Amino acid sequence: MPILLSIGFLVKSEAGILSSVSLIGSAIGGWSAGLLADRFGRIKIMKLTVVWLTVFTMLTAFCDNFWEFFALRFFQGLGYGGEMIVSGVLISEVIRSSLRGRVASTIQSGYAVGNALSLAVLPLVLAFYPQESAWRILFTIGVIPAIVVWWIRQRTPESAVFLTNKQGESKVKTSTVKVIFGQSYRRITVTATILSTGIFGGAYIMITWLPTYLRMSLGLPVTSMSGYLLVNILGSLMGPFICGYISDKFGRWKTIMLFLVLQACVVSIYMFMAVNLDITLVLGYFLGALQGGLASSTMPAFSELYPTSMRGGGAGFCASFGRGFGSLMPAAVGFLSGWIPLGVAMGALAITSYAIAFIASLTLPDRTGADLNSLSEEHHAGPEKHLQQTE
Repeated sequence: MPILLSIGFLVKSEAGILSSVSLIGSAIGGWSAGLLADRFGRIKIMKLTVVWLTVFTMLTAFCDNFWEFFALRFFQGLGYGGEMIVSGVLISEVIRSSLRGRVASTIQSGYAVGNALSLAVLPLVLAFYPQESAWRILFTIGVIPAIVVWWIRQRTPESAVFLTNKQGESKVKTSTVKVIFGQSYRRITVTATILSTGIFGGAYIMITWLPTYLRMSLGLPVTSMSGYLLVNILGSLMGPFICGYISDKFGRWKTIMLFLVLQACVVSIYMFMAVNLDITLVLGYFLGALQGGLASSTMPAFSELYPTSMRGGGAGFCASFGRGFGSLMPAAVGFLSGWIPLGVAMGALAITSYAIAFIASLTLPDRTGADLNSLSEEHHAGPEKHLQQTE
């Protein structure tokens, strides 16, 4: 996106819309893949999402106008959202309960590794190709790691928790949609979705607009900007380790509330105070660490709220539609920045998002370290029993 903005291919409002439509696609794809994973298995759907994402990532390299980008970014989002949700559910099911938070969060921090690799490749591509064609090459190169991931998934076994639940599952099935919005689970589903909306709304503001802020507001060239973003990504890699460890020790929601408060403080300093570039560099690390920790904490926490038969659909809805609703925030920043400075728009809307998430986290039941096999048994006895035990 920064390259496309700098060469005039996109304006700021269009960049915000493209980011949002991709995230809306991610919401739809995540929930749909979660529902399918509950029916057909985690591994089968994960392989499908990787193939889908690979195809539409490659096609993006051939876009020539905004509307082609609009359509392909949406379809790309479908695959990305599905991959994130189903992999999060699988990881939560195969990891020992006492280690679930730190392991699941750490594995999801692989996003930061991929982001770092893309930033490392960016200056190399720019050194040999003009900006007008470099972005097409970057999208094409993005197919390579997707192929590697698909190869790994071919050799990954199915979740034992899922297989056990399938063997004991009643032939009379109740719609997942009806159950997660029924009397027993409605409050959990709505509140967790609001929490997710706040976390990802703030995160997507910073992920989407930080490169543009560094480039246009602070005047950094594209090559120097990569160094600042690399520090932010390094924080995103370390944050999930810390967040996961703390959440296993002290609980999911207490940890999330702590990270939300700290993130709001960092964003306030970053966006509203006059700091030099050295301090900006340091703050970028903490911004990435807190952001990465929050984003990686949602799936292990949501997976503990639902039984196996509807874990993909329930946790998938909360995380995916939180991403979808949160995706409106980058577009809001794009439009608001036409009236006020970009940094002020980013800071105000990000802090509002964190406040929403903090309030939601106060009301959710804490099932840190829950036995996911026992949740399957509880569901066969009725969802009301499960809800009583969560509270």
